[in-house]
Amino acid sequence: MRHFVVVAEELHFSRAATILCMTQQALSREIKEIEASAGAKLLDRTTRKVTLTPAGEIFLAGAREMLATLDATTTDIARAVRGLSGTLRLGFGPGGALELTGLIVDEFRRCYPGVDVTMREFPIGDPSAGLASGVSDVALLRLPVSTPDIETESLFVDPVVAMVSANHRLAACSSVSVRDLIDEPITVTDTTDESHRAFWCLDAVREDATAARRFPINSVTEEAQLVQAGMAVAITSAAVTEYLPAPGVRCLPIDDWPGSVVAVAWLRDEPSPLVARFVEVACAVRDREADVIRAIEGRLVGR
Repeated sequence: MRHFVVVAEELHFSRAATILCMTQQALSREIKEIEASAGAKLLDRTTRKVTLTPAGEIFLAGAREMLATLDATTTDIARAVRGLSGTLRLGFGPGGALELTGLIVDEFRRCYPGVDVTMREFPIGDPSAGLASGVSDVALLRLPVSTPDIETESLFVDPVVAMVSANHRLAACSSVSVRDLIDEPITVTDTTDESHRAFWCLDAVREDATAARRFPINSVTEEAQLVQAGMAVAITSAAVTEYLPAPGVRCLPIDDWPGSVVAVAWLRDEPSPLVARFVEVACAVRDREADVIRAIEGRLVGR
């Protein structure tokens, strides 16, 4: 088919044979075989010139279209095999990976322009950010999570703070300890993920975690409103001081509670090469953007 197109474009068997690196006799035999298969004469050939017949014009148009489709399909297959095309579904919780999110996604799209990245924020009730339900291929989430078969790569540690009302007895403190907080009513994410909920409720330091007064919340803004009203305290990310400035509340560093590990996560045995490439890019951006991570991890220091 390609040989016929070259002959039809050159309208010269000798030149066409040279371009195709074959003998003129072999090329002539191929054209006769094509005409036999097509059931029509496609080329008028004399000692002086070669012209396309009306049937040849139709055949040439069809051949070009078929070859273009074949070339595009072959390219798509090659890209898919290399993991360079398709759709990658990125899930993330509120805030995602903070300032690192845009840097990671931009870098991935630059490296793999043939990949369509879709982004979806999941409510705080789904700490797996869509991995548990299979809605996400890869996710930016906060550990710990209880979803089985999740693999993670840590990106940074986000400081954890106590959010209290401006009128709270602790509001004037520069920092607090978990012992200052465990007798306080506390917000709790409405989730079935026990390990995630336990971390944000300080359960590890409570003698009886079931005795704590808890206020279920469905969103970060709902949590801030409960705190502002003086109904509870919240254990949350230091990023709320910049991403969710709420009047009437204070965010206090907790001296003896670990920070929140923000990670890129995926399901173990995930077959998609796109996921592996995204994780590679996320880690590369993490390693490159040391100043950004330093700023995130040092948030509230000196305030």
